[in-house]
Amino acid sequence: MTSKKNALALMVAMTMPVIAMAAVATSGLEQIVKIGFSAPLTGPQSASGADNLGGMQMAIDRLNAKGLTIGNRKVKFQAIVEDDQGDPRAGMGAVQKLIDTPVNAMIGPYNSGVVIPTSRLLNDAGIVTMTVASNPKITEQGYVNLFRVAPSDSQLGGKMALYAAKELHVKRVSVVDDRTAYGQGLAMEFAKVAKANGIQVVSMEYTNDKATDFNAILTAIKGKRADAIFYGGYAPQGGPMRRQMRQLGMDVKLLGGESICSAEMGRLGGSNVDGNVYCARSGGMLNKNPDATNFAADYQQQYKRSPEVFAASYYDAMMLMAQAMKNADATSGPKVQAALEKIKYKGVAGSYEFDRQHNLLESPVTIFHFEAGVPVPIGAY
Repeated sequence: MTSKKNALALMVAMTMPVIAMAAVATSGLEQIVKIGFSAPLTGPQSASGADNLGGMQMAIDRLNAKGLTIGNRKVKFQAIVEDDQGDPRAGMGAVQKLIDTPVNAMIGPYNSGVVIPTSRLLNDAGIVTMTVASNPKITEQGYVNLFRVAPSDSQLGGKMALYAAKELHVKRVSVVDDRTAYGQGLAMEFAKVAKANGIQVVSMEYTNDKATDFNAILTAIKGKRADAIFYGGYAPQGGPMRRQMRQLGMDVKLLGGESICSAEMGRLGGSNVDGNVYCARSGGMLNKNPDATNFAADYQQQYKRSPEVFAASYYDAMMLMAQAMKNADATSGPKVQAALEKIKYKGVAGSYEFDRQHNLLESPVTIFHFEAGVPVPIGAY
């Protein structure tokens, strides 16, 4: 009996190194962590989509170079990219493809009009999602897997209205929106705060996010004697709108949110995009933040172009997602969602901590105007 026990003990002793080696080999296997990305990569907003993807990919490259271990396994992040064209219908198909892949987590979509219908799909699939889209309805839906990593329309539109009233002394304003969920939400919040601060909203006008001719709208506004126009929409329309304002002799201010706060405005509007064009953008005074300055230089070196509106936010979102995965010791699902709810993270574009609705607790906004067609920060608000 004793000899049998000794034999068994010897077999166990001989087997243990093999088991240990197998465990090491398994733990050493690299796991691919797929991060979904959905944005307009073709069409009028393609420059924004490329800007966003550049920021996210830069973060992925740095994370992969550094090496990150989650669940005792080294991870390699991989971007799974879909072009949603900035269109809700195309966005549904793009997001469904990412869900079917499947992806571990999602950064995007970019447009509020795409996020609102697709967020249910992502939430039901249990995919933790971060978006910069600003319409307040996005987080009001109460989806546990959805987090906003940029200011909402109420913060952006409201602070632009406060700046217009208190610093620019605007008295009469016409409000134009592009009928997208983003544009309408931004314009509505601007108009609400503008009225509350003594600015008369003399007209509400509407266009669309494919328009190129604004002469009829601008002629009507000119007759209202507005001293400023607020535009809720994107740079591909904002640049031509500013050019046509000047052609009509309308030397009035053009105001907007962060989606006109890019060099694309200058490229499309030329010298007409001047010091009388103002926009509100998320984050503090990035030109006074060494991390942001270094990010911009590194982005320029990697892509041979300057970062525009959301490159830094997408970079931060990827880094934030990776940190949440590390904290959770998981690469997807409820553990990552729970880690994000508790996270405190300092990034390039700002600090990240979420309230109960998964909006940022603090969302500083910087006001810009344009010099030589490029947005230049002039104050935090």
